[in-house]
Amino acid sequence: MIMLLAGKTAIVYGAAGFVGGAVARAFAGEGATAYLAGRTKRTLDQVAEAIRSAGGAAEVAQVDVLDEAAVDQHAADVVAASGGIDIAFNAVTFGDVQGAALVDMPLTHATQPVINALRGQSITTRAVARSMVERGQGVMMTCTGYGTPSPDLGSTMVAWTVVEGLYRQLACDLGPKGVRVAWLRTGGFRESILGATEYDSLHYYSDGDITAVGDAETDESVRETLGLLEDGTMLKRLPTLAEAGAAAVYLASDHAGGVTATAINLTAGATVD
Repeated sequence: MIMLLAGKTAIVYGAAGFVGGAVARAFAGEGATAYLAGRTKRTLDQVAEAIRSAGGAAEVAQVDVLDEAAVDQHAADVVAASGGIDIAFNAVTFGDVQGAALVDMPLTHATQPVINALRGQSITTRAVARSMVERGQGVMMTCTGYGTPSPDLGSTMVAWTVVEGLYRQLACDLGPKGVRVAWLRTGGFRESILGATEYDSLHYYSDGDITAVGDAETDESVRETLGLLEDGTMLKRLPTLAEAGAAAVYLASDHAGGVTATAINLTAGATVD
């Protein structure tokens, strides 16, 4: 069987999360060696074990994407071990705060997630760009949200917009050097919505305090949210994480060789291009 990413080297930042794990498994399933990076080694090891059990190749490193020196060193280590970086996917979340209008929450809650997103994405893309530009090839990717601004979405929509602006500029800067830049857009994946009780990097703001979504949601509330989101799609369902992984594989493959500075719409018709 021909694998779309055979012989490729892929770094997935935030590889222990819902999206990052799905993308890492998909990359490895199509023949890439997946280098899993993130802050929590225990959960990264779980993803790596799943990949290896399925016959894939995975390596694990504990890396904080906000630590520029650590990210640079990790990228250099990957290049030394593999010869170069072909694919990078940043699936890291940045502590978004929702639940109130931006003007009604403290400035730090409104701005710090946006700063973290811009810094983390800038650090990782700069680190992998060195190898990609030197070799004249490579693909950088991430995942953002999609849709019109919604009440009480807080810093989330702002962070998505900033990240997409960064990626468009990177596509312009790096395209002549053989590097493509693309991303996934979603209104939510089924499994990640159902797993909201596990979230510790997304927060609600209320009455002067922030609470992790995982501490605020219940199984009943997340199923209600899932139903509302599904009703708002044309397909009457949300995309799955497996579909996210498959879309990322396509963008990373030669089949998408003419695709850059754009996203794949994974909203099941909730938002029309």
